[in-house]
Amino acid sequence: MNWNRRMHIFVLAVAVLTFLLPVAPPSAAQVPSTAMPAVQSTQTPAGNTAALAKEAEGWLANLIRIDTTNPPGNEEAAAKYIAGILTKEGFNPELLELAPGRSALVARLRSAAMPDPARALLLVAHMDVVGVDKSKWTVDPFSATVKDGYMYGRGSIDDKGMLAANLAAFIALKRSNARVNRDVIFLATTDEEQGGDASIKMLIAKYWDKFAAGFALNEGGRVSLKNGKVEYVGGQASEKVPVNVTVIARGPSGHASTPTKDNAVVHLAAAVAKIGGYTAPVHFTTIVRRYFEQLAPLEDDELSKWIRSLDTPDRGEHAQRVISDTNPLWNSMLRDTIAPTMLSAGVRANVIPSEARAMLNVRLLPGDTIDVLVAELKKLVNDPQIRFEVQPDAGLAAPPSSLESDFYATITKAAGEEFSGAPVLPFLSAGATDSAQLRLHNVQAYGVSPFPLTDEDSRRMHADDERIPLASFDKGVDFLARIVAEFAATR
Repeated sequence: MNWNRRMHIFVLAVAVLTFLLPVAPPSAAQVPSTAMPAVQSTQTPAGNTAALAKEAEGWLANLIRIDTTNPPGNEEAAAKYIAGILTKEGFNPELLELAPGRSALVARLRSAAMPDPARALLLVAHMDVVGVDKSKWTVDPFSATVKDGYMYGRGSIDDKGMLAANLAAFIALKRSNARVNRDVIFLATTDEEQGGDASIKMLIAKYWDKFAAGFALNEGGRVSLKNGKVEYVGGQASEKVPVNVTVIARGPSGHASTPTKDNAVVHLAAAVAKIGGYTAPVHFTTIVRRYFEQLAPLEDDELSKWIRSLDTPDRGEHAQRVISDTNPLWNSMLRDTIAPTMLSAGVRANVIPSEARAMLNVRLLPGDTIDVLVAELKKLVNDPQIRFEVQPDAGLAAPPSSLESDFYATITKAAGEEFSGAPVLPFLSAGATDSAQLRLHNVQAYGVSPFPLTDEDSRRMHADDERIPLASFDKGVDFLARIVAEFAATR
């Protein structure tokens, strides 16, 4: 039989088989989110992840249902659930105990008998979540309710979505039977939200040899979704430093029927009002400068004009006001910020208290110091009845991760493939992550929260009705699997 005839028969056979193969109808969970168009999972180096993403939706739902509100955390319950999944996949997960009921989890896909920590890739996400006021939610925050294409639940974005996606990417690599050229380590951490005795700092001090790595992928970045299209991927290479400061007002106590002008509550209220209106000066870090330089061509002409003018002598001050007013995130990237978050005073309605307190959550740009900021606030408040007390639980400034590393290049390449050429912009996150501690141990850590999200959905993090679009979650699983496979698999 000649070659042309053989090819004709082959093409005809493929056509017949394609016609006869059944197409499975979409499940309810596959209904596309109203937040973005339906997305199709692409063929990544780890294989087609569409089916795995659906498995991961189930893992995410079950993780949300395990209440790991911090405090107290109770992360061990989530760690045991993940350990069960990994064991079935042929891994040997290990629980790393930090306190009663608080255990992290680590598992490893080996590339060789002797590990090389300098080359290893760490996939890290935390299991604990912040608290909720259930009365303000439209659904049970620990029910993983699916509604209108979204999965609702505390931690759906921060950070159990990332946890489930990391798990999926880790499993996808093993199922692909690819030969890995570096160890890939899965790490689920504890106490990220409080940074206390079970935090990654303590985990490193006690168990660093279990997960030492040269590179890490973590939360902290973003995939910015605008008008149904990914505008850019923010690759977090640096982050702000959290510091809590207590403002304390003192005055004479007394009967509320005879008020006096030196009431501690009145003085505290006046101080907080002044602090709330304070705007710190703009300070461009290298990462922030590069972020805005690369953002400018992506925005409309008017906004782009002001972004390009941010650091100019003639228009810079006005441009900074315009940009800060346009987007709260941009404002936080440009300067130190102060958010009054807690107030406490008094024991009874008819007693003037002798003391009133407010908590300020400060986020410093790397390189700025809390002493300089507090000195400015003292001048601003100018009240002898007010004093400031810096709390000892401050974060640490870490050097930024390199924008020239092979891993950052891999993230950039994968983002372009996954999101139709969308660029990766170097990103400084306003929020703190476990990456700061990793960077202090010479890890090139990058935040790539992989889910395409609108600003409106991103703002639900730590807020009421936190939710994640299922279409975005599935796309995020695909994106993470692509990054991990392209960096760790030998082809």
